[in-house]
Amino acid sequence: MPRKIGSLTLYSIDDLHEMLGISKMTLRAYLREGRLKGRKLGVSWFVTENAIREYFEEAELMHQSSSQKGRKYTYIVQGINDLVSETEYCETVQEVIHTLNEQAIISLFQIQKIDADTQEVIEIIKARDFLDTHDSIQ
Repeated sequence: MPRKIGSLTLYSIDDLHEMLGISKMTLRAYLREGRLKGRKLGVSWFVTENAIREYFEEAELMHQSSSQKGRKYTYIVQGINDLVSETEYCETVQEVIHTLNEQAIISLFQIQKIDADTQEVIEIIKARDFLDTHDSIQ
């Protein structure tokens, strides 16, 4: 049950899990990565209604902007810990998939999606999530 502090409503990981149907582990990862804004009080995370709204608005904006025609991206496939120091630069989703399929342990990699014109990092995604998102291309 959400906690009220004056006019502020705070949602815990358990509240969000029940409301949104997203696993608690995924919610914690989103909070650590900054994809969802929240604060840790003691050992528990709390999120405001505004932060939840911002998360969904940002996701919608990213979806709209990524669907714009003519926009080009480059991708960087890189290891995420000391065991894997590889970095590969790819121009297409197919190249990324090919590169990931050559790896022994896909969970040790992440992909940076970069706007080719501005060089701005659009998204950082775990390799397994990238493959799941683009499974129809494989």
